[in-house]
Amino acid sequence: MTVPKKFASQADLEEKQVSFTQLSEHAWAYTAEGDPNTGIVIGDDAVLVADTQATPAMAADVIRRIREVTDKPIKYVVLTHYHAVRVLGASAYQPQQILASQDTYDLIVERGEADKASEIGRFPRLFRNVETVPAGMTWPTITFTGKMTLWLGKLEVQLLQLGRGHTKGDTVVWLPQERTLLSGDLVEFDATPYAGDAYFSDWPQTLANIAALKPLALVPGRGPALKGEAQVQQGLDATRDFVSDLYANVRKGTAAGKDLKTVYKETYAALQPKYGSWVIFDHCMPFDVTRAFDEATQFRDPRIWTAERDRQMWETLEG
Repeated sequence: MTVPKKFASQADLEEKQVSFTQLSEHAWAYTAEGDPNTGIVIGDDAVLVADTQATPAMAADVIRRIREVTDKPIKYVVLTHYHAVRVLGASAYQPQQILASQDTYDLIVERGEADKASEIGRFPRLFRNVETVPAGMTWPTITFTGKMTLWLGKLEVQLLQLGRGHTKGDTVVWLPQERTLLSGDLVEFDATPYAGDAYFSDWPQTLANIAALKPLALVPGRGPALKGEAQVQQGLDATRDFVSDLYANVRKGTAAGKDLKTVYKETYAALQPKYGSWVIFDHCMPFDVTRAFDEATQFRDPRIWTAERDRQMWETLEG
């Protein structure tokens, strides 16, 4: 008898080993064996944090690591996109400004509350001490479209929208003087891209736009920090291959008139040998295939995930 898969990441209870790694003169990576990463830029006069962790209690460990290397004020928090697991720890940093793309702001307005409830239900371990999250949403105080430049003393920091992929609001943090990039979930390494809110048709080109910057170091959304052009390219290629392989399989199924459950089972079977060892593969696949099916058929823009829709979808595909 087949045992049903536990919903999303509810079976994932193992604590991860944290690493705090310097990538370039001013950039650091907070990584944890496939858990969501945080990127840190330590400028001449201030600190910038990109992606905050899921709760203020969890963000406290990031702050502790930062304080081991600098006492400069944490002035900026950047939200690379709107997902709760990335933004709900923001209050712990007490930043002067919270920065995000206007597209990310609009997504928070449209679906922030639904996403918050959805993600807390999927990731119990990642929302440790969830009671420390303030009521309501994490709201950007400054938004931009396309490009925004900050100066941390003499250090230039660019916030760039290079295209849609993981979400429509994706932002990367780019240090042109050091060719170091904080990618958010546009790039993953040895971790399965979550694509429930993705634009499959756009994502490969967005990755090509990142590659055109020729980064020497990159902090992905999940997985170890990438050092050197070869390793960065490996991360970009692996992310592109997963997104492209999944969407090609789904489009093949929809073109043949197959229903979602059939397409899911066939796509899972096709991708599992190559990608099944990646972190959160079983969690992501039902969401990813559902979104790809939507995009390949009738929904150009992602539909809103609610806690109820999550459970219904999981029961349909995995029940």
